[in-house]
Amino acid sequence: MQFKDYYSVLGVARDATAEEIKKAYRRLARKYHPDVSKEADAAARMAEVNEAHAVLGDPERRGAYDALGKGHHAGEAFTPPPGWDEGFEFSGPGDADLGDFSEFFEQLFGRTAARGAARSARQPAHGHHAGGRGEDHHARVLLDLEDALRGGTRHVTLRTPQLGTDGRARLVERTLEVRIPAGMRPGQLIRLAGQGGAGAPGQPAGDLLLEVQLRPHRRFAVRGADLVAELPVAPWEAALGAVVPVPMPDGETLKVRVPPGAQSGRALTVRGKGLPGAVPGDLELVVRVWLPSGLDPRARRHYEAMARELGDFDARRVADAEMERGG
Repeated sequence: MQFKDYYSVLGVARDATAEEIKKAYRRLARKYHPDVSKEADAAARMAEVNEAHAVLGDPERRGAYDALGKGHHAGEAFTPPPGWDEGFEFSGPGDADLGDFSEFFEQLFGRTAARGAARSARQPAHGHHAGGRGEDHHARVLLDLEDALRGGTRHVTLRTPQLGTDGRARLVERTLEVRIPAGMRPGQLIRLAGQGGAGAPGQPAGDLLLEVQLRPHRRFAVRGADLVAELPVAPWEAALGAVVPVPMPDGETLKVRVPPGAQSGRALTVRGKGLPGAVPGDLELVVRVWLPSGLDPRARRHYEAMARELGDFDARRVADAEMERGG
């Protein structure tokens, strides 16, 4: 994926005011709108202009884009770092109709943010619904796996770009105390009532919807409600069977039985030890056999004895037989 320089698309400086961006958009729209333009690539250019304005014409998206785009240039290979948008607060719940935007836009702001952006780029935000209630806001927060398992309360700092009197956007921070229910899955929402946009006089504020994502864990992966991890075992534990400890992210240590003859790649399931919930997930452990180094004289003596006494063992033949059986 290539980086898009939205400022170059509109032909404005990075410190352009909101009014300068609006004027540049209107000028380019008159030039490239397919209904009036004679340019051969008018439709494609108009799509680029619309997307650039959907970002730079919105103080919230512009603030997030500026924070991410420092030091990057148009056309260079680009992948957003994981969790880059944590804590950016955007207006709206993020569930309008899908707009026609590039993969770059969707990778930055998500498909939910891409929905309706073409319309909102041309319309000023009213801040509250027609009925007077405040507009809902949304943001993404990153949790440690430990937080998702145990739940609890944590402080979350959100950044909201706001226009100053000079027409330029600045990031304004606020910190909220958020209760995390135990068993939060990636993509689930935490609703904070009354923490969204202000309502009309005498009307309630909107809500704030926090979309939960989990930071990568060094040992455990999350697959739906299940936890997945490797289970390192010694050769004799795999061959003879054993009960081995499995430290969990929440501090609990499970005792897991490895059956005799377990090979690397075998999956062991511990029911109900994934993410908690009405239907708790499972813990999936994938056996990985670790061999003592042959450079260790003690291990070398055992390997040499096995080579003498088990010389008729053909690992390639056994593996082929397993594959034929579908194992």
